[in-house]
Amino acid sequence: MEQLTTSLDVMFILLGAILVLFMHAGFAFLEVGTVQHKNQVNALVKIMTDLGVSTVAYFFIGYGVAYGVFLGFNLDGQLTQAMTEKSGYELVKFFFLMTFAAAIPAIVSGGIAERARFYPVLLATFLTVAFIYPFFEGMAWNGNLGMQSWLETSYGAPFHDFAGSIVVHAVGGWIALAAIIVLGSRTGRYDSNGNMRHVYPPSSIPFLALGAWILSVGWFGFNVMSAQAIEGIQGLVAMNSLMAMVGGIIAATFVGDKDPGFIHNGPLAGLVAICAGSDVVSPLGALVIGLVAGALFVKAFTWTQKNLKIDDVLGVWPLHGLCGVWGAIAVGIFGSTALGGLGGVSMMSQILGTLAGVAVALIGGFLVYILVDKLMGLRMSDEDQYEGADLSIHKIHANPPKEEF
Repeated sequence: MEQLTTSLDVMFILLGAILVLFMHAGFAFLEVGTVQHKNQVNALVKIMTDLGVSTVAYFFIGYGVAYGVFLGFNLDGQLTQAMTEKSGYELVKFFFLMTFAAAIPAIVSGGIAERARFYPVLLATFLTVAFIYPFFEGMAWNGNLGMQSWLETSYGAPFHDFAGSIVVHAVGGWIALAAIIVLGSRTGRYDSNGNMRHVYPPSSIPFLALGAWILSVGWFGFNVMSAQAIEGIQGLVAMNSLMAMVGGIIAATFVGDKDPGFIHNGPLAGLVAICAGSDVVSPLGALVIGLVAGALFVKAFTWTQKNLKIDDVLGVWPLHGLCGVWGAIAVGIFGSTALGGLGGVSMMSQILGTLAGVAVALIGGFLVYILVDKLMGLRMSDEDQYEGADLSIHKIHANPPKEEF
């Protein structure tokens, strides 16, 4: 029975890893459908190459920083042990958590699209996945640096983030904000008075919608499989994910006045927000969390673009950064037994844990992107931006014209 349980756990977390891996296709098509046509190839290539670099960075460095298991260097035989014990559970656990880590550069990619050079971004990807993301991941999910034990002692409960509203999404969103600020806006986006000069509509609503659907379906692996073992699986997590997702859709539909770009990001806003509390809030609470997240994304995206002059192409800071923060704070509200939750949460712990995640992401993001900018230069030239990243970097259009004979 013990061997059977172990094998089932391996299969369970492997299926989760595959679902979250497929979400990277969602990131790719969401970006392809949003950017201008002349940058579609670049969007596809970035997500693919970021995944490759992220895997290597997390295997050799990041996983060890977060969990003290340095598989890549086989310290004290850790890799050999993982290969031979518990049906390779530690290896598929790495695979699952690596797909989370690789979401960080995939999130950032959408924010800095259309004006970032190729190899400098890959270097930034390596540094963030090797050091910045796992630093906070270890604090929140492995008890590193004593943050969780201190919060539990001081406020009665640790910081609760079941599937990563802060650990993954907010960290990715706030790193993206730092990268956007360092990189600057696209050439011609704003005039000398700071007024928005060019508005770029999505290049392909069908691709954007495809990306949103792939992400939405894969998210159930992201959330449910965060239990990491068969015995921890909860139908509540799946139900709450569904309710938050539809809450985001409904809010984005009405607040965004039927705009297809907002509507297809609505479910993602709800799903970002529910990650943290999907195991402790009620389905009614999840619906409210999703409704607030959908409205928050629409309003924050519009306001930050116009008033803060933050040229965030896909709106990843509002979507992942701000909705992730809302989701973590919402745990302290709707996770309480007074509002139908299962309890065991502390509002103060949620606030302090959230602030810690935002601080790590912002400080780490600025350090990485300023360093890379100084070393290699992050920004494409005005001429290359005008020509488009597809031709200037990859030497090919997304849809090359047919040869005429």
